[in-house]
Amino acid sequence: MQQFHANSIVGHLGIELTEVGDGFMIARMPVDHRTHQPFGILHGGASVVLAETLGSMASFMQLEDPKRQRAVGLEINANHLRSVKEGWVYGKVTPIHVGRTTHIWDIRITDEAGKLVCVSRLTVAVLENK
Repeated sequence: MQQFHANSIVGHLGIELTEVGDGFMIARMPVDHRTHQPFGILHGGASVVLAETLGSMASFMQLEDPKRQRAVGLEINANHLRSVKEGWVYGKVTPIHVGRTTHIWDIRITDEAGKLVCVSRLTVAVLENK
C-alpha cells in the first residue's frame, strides 16, 4: 500500500501505514512544515487527508474485485477538537457500514499522548470500472 501512494499527497505529507488488524487500520502523519497551517499547528485539511486516506485504503481492501471496481470518496466530515504543534498524529479507521455499493468509515485521529485531535466520518462509493 505504501508504494501505491509514493507519488501522491500521501507521500508528500509523510503518511505511513503502521498497522492492519482485524477490523481496523492505523496510519501516522508527521506534524511539521508539510502539515502546519500558518499559525504553526496541524492544518485541519491535513487531518482530513489522513482520514480520507485511511478510509479509502480500508475500502480498497474490501473490494470483491479491485480489477473491475474502485472505491472513491463520496462525502467526508471532520470535527477538529485539539491543536497539535509537533510530533505525530495517528489515525485509526473502523467500519460503520460495509455494503455492496457504499462503505462508511469512522476515523479517529489522536496525538502522541492518545488525546483525541479529530473525529471524521467518510462515505465511500464502490464503482464499477468502465
